[in-house]
Amino acid sequence: MVRTMRRMVAMLAGGLAAAVLSLGFAATATAAPKPVPAAVQITGEGLAEPLRLHAEAHPGHVVAIIDQVNFLGRTGQATGPKAAELGPKYTVVVLAGDVPKQTYDLYPKAVGGPRVYRPAKQPDARKAVAGWFLGRLSMSETLRTAGVPLERQFDTVSGGVGGGERVIPEDALNPAKDLDEALGELQRLLLLNVAVVLVITSGLAGIALLVRRRTR
Repeated sequence: MVRTMRRMVAMLAGGLAAAVLSLGFAATATAAPKPVPAAVQITGEGLAEPLRLHAEAHPGHVVAIIDQVNFLGRTGQATGPKAAELGPKYTVVVLAGDVPKQTYDLYPKAVGGPRVYRPAKQPDARKAVAGWFLGRLSMSETLRTAGVPLERQFDTVSGGVGGGERVIPEDALNPAKDLDEALGELQRLLLLNVAVVLVITSGLAGIALLVRRRTR
């Protein structure tokens, strides 16, 4: 049973890799080729040597890492955050077997949320449309569980490897406090409006009195 499950996950990883490799490229073959076992290679800060994971041995991690880049559209933003705001960079290369096919630069600690950069130049000599994309919130944890030396994040939960959503702290949700602040602002605004009306009315009354005296 365990071997069967591993084979199924490996086949899923191969299918994901095939989908990623086809992003941004027109299909020229009339028949779909047989999926090749997928693999990923990660290099970057804190890694003394490339970290390579194969679907046969690490199917869950391979699927999760590919999931970080398989949703990208054909075009992204032309410019990304400033270099000082990007944080550590990790280059992920998607392989078909041992052949590099696609490369992406991942920035899990970027200010404002994870970022993905897709270079125009790809390993298989075909060009993609370069661009910046918002990454998944689970990027840091996915890379960490795969073996990248990153600090654990406790604000990304659920979904297992490759999933996750950001949790808002309970102390940030205080409807009573927000309502009191809103009512206070409304009260100050009403008082300001009344003061403005009184000033305008007094000014008009003064002008009318002055005009009346001069016309006598």
